[in-house]
Amino acid sequence: MARTTSRSTSPPDPQSPRNRTPQPLPRRGRTVGDFVKAFLAFVALAVLLVGVPAALVVFVGWPLPGGAPSLSWLQQEITVGTFINVLTVVVWFAWAQFTACVLVEIKAALSGVGIPSRVPGAGGSQMLARQLVAALLLVGATAASFAPGLSQFGQSLEGNQKPASAASAQQTPGLFGQGQQSAASAADALAAQAEQAAAHAEGGGSAKEGDTKYYRIQPPEGRHHDSLWEIAERHLGDGRRYKEIYQLNKDREQPDGSKLSEASLIRPGWIMEMPADAHGGELVEMPDEAPKVSEDVKEQISDYSRTGGDQRQGGGQEQGGGSSVDRDTAHIVLPEQRPSAAGKPAMPQAPATPDTPAAEAPEAPEGPAATDGGQSEGSGFGLPEALLGAPLLAAGLLGALGRRRRHALWQSAMGAVGGRRGMQPRTPTGDAADAHDALLVGADPEGVRLLDLSLRGLAASLAEENRELPTVYAAWLTNGDLHLQLAQPAGRPPAPWQLGQDQTFWVLARTDAERYEDVDTAAPYPGLVSLGTLGAPEESRLLLNLESVPGIVSLSGSESDRAAVFASVAAELATNGWSDRMTITVVGFGQDLTPLAPNRLRHLEDVEALLETMEAETRQRRGALGAAGHDSVLTGRTGPARHTRWAPHLVLLAAEPSGEDAVKLAELAADAGRLGIGYLVGTESGDLPGAAWEMEITGAGKLLAPLLGLELQAQTLPEAQRRAVVRLFTEADPESDSGPTGPGDGPTGAAPPFLVDVTEQGRPAVYARLVGTYEIIGLDAPDGERSALMHEALALLLLHREGVHPRVLASALWPRGVTDDVRDALVERLREWLGTDPDGSPRLRADQRGRLTLAKSVVSDLDVLRSLYHEATRGRGAGNRAVRGRMLTDALVLVRGPLLADRPQGRYAWLTHEIIDAQLPLLVADIGLALCEFHLEKGRAQKAIEALNAALGSAPGDERLWNELLRATAATDDSARLQQVAADLLARSGARGLPPRTEALLDELLPAWRSGVSAAG
Repeated sequence: MARTTSRSTSPPDPQSPRNRTPQPLPRRGRTVGDFVKAFLAFVALAVLLVGVPAALVVFVGWPLPGGAPSLSWLQQEITVGTFINVLTVVVWFAWAQFTACVLVEIKAALSGVGIPSRVPGAGGSQMLARQLVAALLLVGATAASFAPGLSQFGQSLEGNQKPASAASAQQTPGLFGQGQQSAASAADALAAQAEQAAAHAEGGGSAKEGDTKYYRIQPPEGRHHDSLWEIAERHLGDGRRYKEIYQLNKDREQPDGSKLSEASLIRPGWIMEMPADAHGGELVEMPDEAPKVSEDVKEQISDYSRTGGDQRQGGGQEQGGGSSVDRDTAHIVLPEQRPSAAGKPAMPQAPATPDTPAAEAPEAPEGPAATDGGQSEGSGFGLPEALLGAPLLAAGLLGALGRRRRHALWQSAMGAVGGRRGMQPRTPTGDAADAHDALLVGADPEGVRLLDLSLRGLAASLAEENRELPTVYAAWLTNGDLHLQLAQPAGRPPAPWQLGQDQTFWVLARTDAERYEDVDTAAPYPGLVSLGTLGAPEESRLLLNLESVPGIVSLSGSESDRAAVFASVAAELATNGWSDRMTITVVGFGQDLTPLAPNRLRHLEDVEALLETMEAETRQRRGALGAAGHDSVLTGRTGPARHTRWAPHLVLLAAEPSGEDAVKLAELAADAGRLGIGYLVGTESGDLPGAAWEMEITGAGKLLAPLLGLELQAQTLPEAQRRAVVRLFTEADPESDSGPTGPGDGPTGAAPPFLVDVTEQGRPAVYARLVGTYEIIGLDAPDGERSALMHEALALLLLHREGVHPRVLASALWPRGVTDDVRDALVERLREWLGTDPDGSPRLRADQRGRLTLAKSVVSDLDVLRSLYHEATRGRGAGNRAVRGRMLTDALVLVRGPLLADRPQGRYAWLTHEIIDAQLPLLVADIGLALCEFHLEKGRAQKAIEALNAALGSAPGDERLWNELLRATAATDDSARLQQVAADLLARSGARGLPPRTEALLDELLPAWRSGVSAAG
């Protein structure tokens, strides 16, 4: 989808940031009328605050009783005096309330906090107090910054000009308008409104000058801040018409000396010219209503009315033309594509990125990647497309699943008394197997790694230059490059980053990202999350920074479609690779998602609990930022000031809140952008108070955001895939009832592990050595060009005896994609190379689900290793000591080094998704421990030590082996040798020190081991 953006004829100087600091309002001399008003206000306050209570005391008496009333008081006759006393109490209460209003207004005026919190039930009393206080202070030096018009009674209030209020006013909802040509798909009414605004601007306003209406931006009320969107909603009937207000006032000098340059940035005290059809009591019509406003306001509006003209006409042309983007209004824009090197057209398949892997195989012709294609339903090649099309989400889920399985392995091995006898993870079945295959095919871990390195590298470079992190609204991954869209220009980016299509885009080419190295800095933008893709053939993937949104992001659509988007967002945030830490609070959905990341995901039952939690956290973060002297979490996230308090908190609320709760949520979200808190809220109607960005998910899977100018193919995680993914994690949980059970055995209800015949009669036709140097016995070597590819494919099949999906095989061998014909040709060559068994059946076959499996006549040393250990401990060796010793000894002899020790660099990348590198050391340790026990039963300590040392060669970090080595060495009654083993163990442990159980064992076997170790060293 082609998109164009306009370029300003005179772009802003990147070294000269826009004026964002409120300047003092111009002072004017005080008139006699000002002093008269102040004197009258003083007299009125004195009468009300002092005269009223004095008169009550003199003429009625002190209101408080002299003692406790008795029951007889209730039995007295009701007289006129009784009514007078009741009336007196009411007057006293009214006086106390008015006095409280005066104190609150004086404090607010002197401290400059804008409109204070309302006094409960005050109403007109507080309004009167406000006008009297303002009139009294009008003659002061600071009165111009807060005094409202005396005759308006609060309807047109001047804003506080303190920087703190201005900063908070920046966090306003309703930020974005139609940004680009693709917004033409929005409603016809919206286009008509834009044309109306353009016509109005070109004509200098459709109304006569005498009828021009103005609005004064009001100070914040509580946590609520005025915004152009809400002003348009109140006075134009449609918040989407905020751009008309923006165009009328863009680049016009405000009373404080600054200018309106972004629709998202307005400040209390600013004046906005309104369209002719604006209506409402807060508007001021000049000059007809001039007598109704204060002299200050009248003078400022008069001065402001003379600043229109060319600015408005230019703005109207830009808005009405429809062929360019409003450069000063924040919006999400599709980045322009960079030309390929040497001016050559870009290849159809871009280099592998987090969104579009490309073919890397020399034999793969150009064309669609295999991961994008689909087979017929009958072929068995169909996999969940939602996971296939989400490379960043799939990579995160796959990485988290691998960590969970490794944790389960170690917990099983270290937690059992005497050492666990091996562990075979549960093999996924059914929908879980399909989901796992889709993760393997769709994942782009290299893209995730480069994204993480690029963002951290940018943060480190800015820190070296003593520059703050810019606020990033979105990231685009397109055509091999990473584009960051900034909220506002931030100068030139540090090398190797470059400026993009304008000052708000920073771009990093993939070739430059690949040169980044790991840096010790916090993740700068952990709130980035994939929303979907846009455009072809160079697909662009959008990541929205939920943490930076100045308000709520709303999502409308059907409940099931919204749930699919929410689940995708929650799963990616919980498992992504470019965040250090974060909290994701899900409300109204996603309780089953907690197993994905128990340390990150938190589930709350209802909105009431959410509001209570977020109110407390918002106060805490505000206090932490203030105490640290930071403007936002970005300034405190990296560098020496970084701390856990700068971690983001993202709230996902699937159900639409009630009207009252929605207002409270909007108040909380008004300042959330700088606090590192993001809100994504579901809504049925699409009309949510305080929504900065509004999106809609359609039944066809499109994510629409007309006001952002976006139409994406949404990234979703439908319910069926969500359940399958969660099942993968729950079955990997070491505490799960369906988890693995015994030595090399599968879990309850699962197929038994693959075991081979370890007798002389069980000699295989094809034997591959994977533990150590890769060797194949029983086959002729394939031709040189395809040898490495064929060996890798066979290794993958040997490590997955349950079968490998053809698309998984292709994605493992060609991580950047390959066409179906190349994949099928490889499978056929592999089938021919492996040959057939004596009965004529091929040794490479496809099962009923279409997965590729090997015949039992093709085995590896890893298969033999598992089978020998199983037979020694659970089979024939369990009841025959001689058989057990022989099989354990034979098994340990098979261990010749690490798995695939000589694998070529750049290949076998799929092993990062496997847990075999964790399984093999544990299996070797179990064999060594079993053989040690076998020898110690007969008192052969030296043989036991030899078995343990052999196992330590492949599992040097296994605590169980070291502990048994200490026991076996102690059995030799050689204290010097035991001290030497203890010294070796202590040296290996390094700064971490010895594990507690090992220290306790040394205290038992060698009480003076600490001094002995020092002497041995």
